[in-house]
Amino acid sequence: MTGYDRPGEPLVLGVPRAAFRPSPIFLALVALFVASGVMAWNRYGNVRFDVFLFVVSGWLVSLCLHEYAHAVVAYRAGDRDIAHRGYLTLNPLKYTSPLLSIVLPVVVVLLGGIGLPGGAVWVDRHAIPGRLRHTLVSLAGPATNVLFTLVLVAAVAWGPELGGPLEFWAGVGLLAFLQLTASVLNLLPVPGLDGGNMLQPWLSPAYRRMYDLFAPYGFILLFALLWSPQINRAFFGAVFAVGDALGLPRELYQIGYALIRFWQ
Repeated sequence: MTGYDRPGEPLVLGVPRAAFRPSPIFLALVALFVASGVMAWNRYGNVRFDVFLFVVSGWLVSLCLHEYAHAVVAYRAGDRDIAHRGYLTLNPLKYTSPLLSIVLPVVVVLLGGIGLPGGAVWVDRHAIPGRLRHTLVSLAGPATNVLFTLVLVAAVAWGPELGGPLEFWAGVGLLAFLQLTASVLNLLPVPGLDGGNMLQPWLSPAYRRMYDLFAPYGFILLFALLWSPQINRAFFGAVFAVGDALGLPRELYQIGYALIRFWQ
């Protein structure tokens, strides 16, 4: 359904088309990703800094698309107000918590080499009917990470035949590993994370109330779990096993991680 709110302002289901246009900030991130990739490919200037920009900007683009996937599925499921909140413009500054959704994941990438999930899009659950739709809204973000993982692993598998420097492909390999870790973390059934939110609609009322109590502390719970040596080893063991099964060379993303820490 289309219409007009102001003269010359087209509407889609009562929402101005401007609410669907990619923000200049997102387009700038995409431009930086492409430009830094070209610089890394051509070894322009400091190649370690080129790979740093390539990986960080690529990771930020994927974070935006992860949250966009949540938003667009929520919009199609019935939450029309999500467009007015700016989530369909891919602008990371519109997120409910840019610190947790952008700054913290980048810091964790640089210091720990993990693709940390970020909870950013606020969805009006009351506007979305049906438990299955709620689950699909939560699933949309991790599904995006899984798709990115498969595309990047395929690029690493077939791309080097086209040539190009090791540093560039190490950056692609690291991005693939980050997407893989983000996929696994996002699918964990931890309250407040996407995996937990996928299950929440199907819980009994008593368990749902308990879940809602712990959901705001999901990030803290995730860090506490990863801080445990046993759980940390199990997590990375599972990630490495999946990466090996997909054909993602460990040496490649380890080189990529060493490159992005250009200050060392």
